[in-house]
Amino acid sequence: MATHSHLISPHHHHHHPHPAAMIINTTASFSPAPAAAIRRILFLRDVQLAELFLALAVFVTIHSLRQRKRHGLPVWPLLGMLPSLVAGVRHNMYDWITSVLCRRNGTFLFRGPSFSSLKCVITADPRNLEYLLKTKFSNFPKGQYFRDNLRDLLGDGIFNADDATWHKQRKTSSLEFHSARFRNLTYSSLYELVHGRLLPVLETASNRNVSIDLQDVLLRLTFDNVCMIAFGVDPGCLSPGLPEIPFARAFEDATEATVMRFVMPTCAWKAMRWLDVGPERVLRKSIEGVDAFAEEVIRARKKELALLDSDDDVDADVDGRERVIRRRSDILTVFMGLRDDKGTPFSDKFLRDICVNFILAGRDTSSVALSWFFWLVDGHPEVEEKIVGEIGRIVKERSSGGEINGGGEEEEEEGVVFRPEEIKRMDYLQAALSEALRLYPSVPVDHKEVVEDDMFPDGTVLKKGTKVIYAIYSMGRMESIWGKDCREFKPERWLRDGRFMSESAYKFTAFNGGPRLCLGKDFAIYQMRFAAASIMLRYKVKVVAGHPVTPKLALTMYMKHGLKVNLYRRDQVADNKVDS
Repeated sequence: MATHSHLISPHHHHHHPHPAAMIINTTASFSPAPAAAIRRILFLRDVQLAELFLALAVFVTIHSLRQRKRHGLPVWPLLGMLPSLVAGVRHNMYDWITSVLCRRNGTFLFRGPSFSSLKCVITADPRNLEYLLKTKFSNFPKGQYFRDNLRDLLGDGIFNADDATWHKQRKTSSLEFHSARFRNLTYSSLYELVHGRLLPVLETASNRNVSIDLQDVLLRLTFDNVCMIAFGVDPGCLSPGLPEIPFARAFEDATEATVMRFVMPTCAWKAMRWLDVGPERVLRKSIEGVDAFAEEVIRARKKELALLDSDDDVDADVDGRERVIRRRSDILTVFMGLRDDKGTPFSDKFLRDICVNFILAGRDTSSVALSWFFWLVDGHPEVEEKIVGEIGRIVKERSSGGEINGGGEEEEEEGVVFRPEEIKRMDYLQAALSEALRLYPSVPVDHKEVVEDDMFPDGTVLKKGTKVIYAIYSMGRMESIWGKDCREFKPERWLRDGRFMSESAYKFTAFNGGPRLCLGKDFAIYQMRFAAASIMLRYKVKVVAGHPVTPKLALTMYMKHGLKVNLYRRDQVADNKVDS
């Protein structure tokens, strides 16, 4: 101990050794007093630092939370509004967006992390939608960000294209969609699918008293239907036993994997694609499956058309050939006959893009809408009663008017095939379908980009390059648009004196609006009415008790767990054999 005593001797106050040496030597001398003092100083310093950090954290939190009042969500340093988004995605993202929009009078600016591209204006204001989709249409294309995210799946197809590429496809498709030949093809294929496949599948389930996933069955129906219309090919998804179709599975996986690109930073999915891992690996594999199917169809069709062209007398009424021409009024065949501006036929890649886009447009939308419709109707017996009553009246008028199928005295419900003019008279059914689409639109959100600085009618400033998300799901839940009862399922809001009255496309945007209004809108409405009426005439659709129903995060609004239902024959329900 004494050896180091000179270090702390008062007689050496003129000598200032190095502080580090002092500490080392003090520690070495095991002198308790100074060690304790130093520990106390260090402890106090730690406490002060902790208090400082705590004060800072409290300040940042209060400041960030106070931003919520001004911006609709807390704005954190560096992270922006990302923590709120993460919390929203974990539950129901669409309800989360709706709650923010309701607080912000229909529009808010989402600020992502300062280092990311997650910055966008989100709106559900009908004035803004009309401006965006119609008034200043040319200033709000889909944009580069959207096209890059979807390019691997959709290529340059109509859904993903802008400007001239989009315009040409739109014009050609529009002419085709409104031709009598195309209408006949859609009606005949739908009749064949509903009566030849859908009803037999439902009958089997009903007879065996087993529950089925109605969403899956309806997806198979629309998938077969759109393949017939787009490719002129029947994949046979809706066959007895509901077989797994590789192309259908690949297509579904591809759309799901694509959505992941919208909820992660661009650099992250691009790195995953480069490394070939995660959702990007799934996407690559599934697109290979989609491409293989499309290429096979295109090759077969080209061969078929070449055989026809080799014959001079193409239009001659020779049985086989004439039948092929009549049968081939699908979109693929139409585009194969066209030339681009330079007079050259479209490439196989472009034909593939067109078909994949039409499948996306025609498969998910009506089937998903019908699933939500049947779920809502099951929870509202009074609505079901009115729909069944309306369908029943139309069938009765038929037999009393002497128009009888098959020559019998009374028409059996089994054999009823609704005619287009009867489908058009189903006003209450149309009101209920529109109400289901208002609350659960098949495309819940859509995306645009700002070309030049602009301003929305509500005063929101839009900088060039800003992404704009319009929240169609949220619009159905805005009191300012639909009134206090906006969250209720009320088909009556669509009726005036018992007749169905449509709403403005900028208030009810389920089919989009302006120049990009859904091309297949009339067909989709007809398809939904025809399928719903054909099912409801014959069966009561009862959702399995306790089955969880929640939307899935995807390009279209699937039910995450499908829709498990039991089917009871109407005649048994009428005899009170079923507890309704």
